[in-house]
Amino acid sequence: MALVALTALGNGPAQAAEWHPLFDGRSLDGWIPKINHHPLGENAYRTFEAANGILHVRYDRYPSFFDQFAHLIYHRPFSSYRLRFDYRFVGTDTPGGPPWSKRNSGVMIYGQVPATIGLDQPFPISIEIQLLNGEGADQKTTGNICTPGTNVAVDGKRVPTHCVLSSSRPYEGEAWVHVEIEVNAGSTTTVDVDGVQVAKFDKPELDPTDLTAMPVYLAGGARTVSLTSGYISLQGEGHPIDFRRIEILDLSEKQR
Repeated sequence: MALVALTALGNGPAQAAEWHPLFDGRSLDGWIPKINHHPLGENAYRTFEAANGILHVRYDRYPSFFDQFAHLIYHRPFSSYRLRFDYRFVGTDTPGGPPWSKRNSGVMIYGQVPATIGLDQPFPISIEIQLLNGEGADQKTTGNICTPGTNVAVDGKRVPTHCVLSSSRPYEGEAWVHVEIEVNAGSTTTVDVDGVQVAKFDKPELDPTDLTAMPVYLAGGARTVSLTSGYISLQGEGHPIDFRRIEILDLSEKQR
């Protein structure tokens, strides 16, 4: 297993933070499904399946699809960390899905506590690292930043729009794409795609004007505006997608 050396503070011995797999390649152990209109923990129509080192997100068993956006949430939160994984889009989009969901998925960070996600809440309060793929003339960047119930800043300025486009090259086809995300609690997050930094933001916060986030904000008071930790989830928006080699490096280990 890969090791990354981290220098300890002061004169103490150097410590090593280790990459840990979040996905064992054969099961959904450690992950909690939440599919819109279905209760937490119900993997409706076997949307999420694992086999041969790959985590599959599929909609071919659905009798019909109508905003049944799916999220597979890792069972514990993280604060400062590096997350890496591969993804690929496969097949065709699901009939009944919105046009924008074609070859569209994501990984959510700073996610809300799973038990607080509403039955009919399509997306968790979180910050989405958007994964996209185009075909032919429909070229799209990947690694975009979207903000369901949250706010971020780019270059020191609060972003007024829901999504910020990355600087990645366009992607198409069904080849694997490698993504690495570095999250520094409540501060800077960077997104690398195939070894190239394509996005960066800071000052992650709840959006107190968002109707979904407002109850969370009111329940905790002003101190809850800044986001310093949260849950990671893998998204399904109607187009089949695969994930593999999902690993995390907990940067807080260097402070222990």
